[in-house]
Amino acid sequence: MGVTSVRFNENEEKALEYLKKVYHADTSAVIKKALWELYEDHQDRGIVEAFEVRESAGAVEFGSIDDLI
Repeated sequence: MGVTSVRFNENEEKALEYLKKVYHADTSAVIKKALWELYEDHQDRGIVEAFEVRESAGAVEFGSIDDLI
């Protein structure tokens, strides 16, 4: 575990204070939550881009819900 120093401008500080109140969390928890949300978004984007490549190549088929049940 490490310690990282982060500098915030006035608007970022206001946003951080707001999020601390909304999530009832300290600064560290809010930053960690934001980090994981950003990481998840990045991973999701990669999955969507890979799907779009397969879709463009015609390698994607959609079935009906009846086929799944």
